[in-house]
Amino acid sequence: MDIYLQGLTMGLAYVAPIGLQNLFVINTALTQKRSRVFLTALIVIFFDITLGLACFLGVGALMQALPWLQKVILAVGSLIVIWIGIGLLRSKAQMDTSTNVNLPIWKVITSACVVTWFNPQAIIDGTMMLGAFRASLPAGTDAFFIGGFASASVTWFLGISALISLFSARFNDKILTVINKICGAVIIFYGCKLLWSFVQLMGWVA
Repeated sequence: MDIYLQGLTMGLAYVAPIGLQNLFVINTALTQKRSRVFLTALIVIFFDITLGLACFLGVGALMQALPWLQKVILAVGSLIVIWIGIGLLRSKAQMDTSTNVNLPIWKVITSACVVTWFNPQAIIDGTMMLGAFRASLPAGTDAFFIGGFASASVTWFLGISALISLFSARFNDKILTVINKICGAVIIFYGCKLLWSFVQLMGWVA
């Protein structure tokens, strides 16, 4: 259960900061009817979870083939996670309603795919972050962690879609900035935890 909760909280901290995916969902929730809002959220969830699985399992396979890579990914990944968190603490999120979300459903699918799978930064961050976590997990707990991570994606995108649909007039830049700062603090905490796992793996502490 602890591993599942770790995956859930890390997943929420990873998916909640306002990026391309969230802006796409937010813009839809601000301008479209509720049925389209939730359909869009489910489409984004699908691509988000599949990207997470690809990052988690792909790096895991490499680490099994190359044991030294586990230490490299754990070290570099922990520093990247901390850097991402610091960036979120310093950032100021802004609403952007300029994106056209009044699209046919096939274009919604392709747009959601593009903002998820064709975002190089998301792929790099996801690979290093999830790879570092996989390197630190006890044997046999991978499914619990990724289950928590997937649950975070479902919870966040459906939750934010519902909240914005109901309270769109009160949603502003300040709220987005607070979300980013909270997520930044959580991500820094986990980054430090990963760095400590690397120190222990290297045998630098008793």
